[in-house]
Amino acid sequence: MNPAIIRVKNIVTSFGNTIVHDHVSCTVNHNEIYALLGGSGSGKSTLLREMIMLTHPDSGFIEVLGHPLKNISFEEAYELRRQWGVLFQSGALYSSLSVGENIALLYKEYTDLPPNLIRELVKLKIDLVGLPQHAINLYPSELSGGMIKRAALARALALDPKLLFLDEPTSGLDPLSSRQFDTLIQQLRDLLGLTVVMVTHDLNTIHHIVDRFALLGDNKVIAEGTLDEVLSIKHPLIDYFFQITRNTSHQKEIHGIQS
Repeated sequence: MNPAIIRVKNIVTSFGNTIVHDHVSCTVNHNEIYALLGGSGSGKSTLLREMIMLTHPDSGFIEVLGHPLKNISFEEAYELRRQWGVLFQSGALYSSLSVGENIALLYKEYTDLPPNLIRELVKLKIDLVGLPQHAINLYPSELSGGMIKRAALARALALDPKLLFLDEPTSGLDPLSSRQFDTLIQQLRDLLGLTVVMVTHDLNTIHHIVDRFALLGDNKVIAEGTLDEVLSIKHPLIDYFFQITRNTSHQKEIHGIQS
């Protein structure tokens, strides 16, 4: 079995009097595509933000790549951030910088590489995510939604991370672009040996590329596992999210169709 890359145990998070996480626990294994699924307000994006140290839980334990995040030193946190890349929902590209300049920022912040080598690395990352080379000189306002996602992904991959965090990566994309982006993520995982953690509400993504996921609801993890493992559990929230999947499976059984 693949070793755990991320361990989350008994996380409690609240904002004022609102409880978001009530002893939430989950585990992400090496080289898998893992998803956090749940309704609006279920705390899935908050949990991802806690994994990348953008916010902190009230209590509990989070360990990433063998590093407990509680009371982590500034130096250790700095080095740990070099080992992951993050793609935010909107892309979060700097609008005043070109695509190439957005990607180059990571090299200027975390390395002492010379400008000519940085330019070559930027070209490699642009090619890796399937963008045309002329995109290096384009600004975010000149990009389509799909191109923005790919440019932000190229930036997230700049430092050859071990971990890739994605917040609603297919949000705002049309169905074809969503499937193409899913395929790209799967190909990059296989090519680069990445471990991928994503927040998603896209059931097609869960079906097609996710290895395991956690379903959040009622401030807890309702279920965690593969799609088949989760669907074997009887719970109203699982029924709500996967009603179509259950109905399709039931129809296949009735008509003797093998999936």
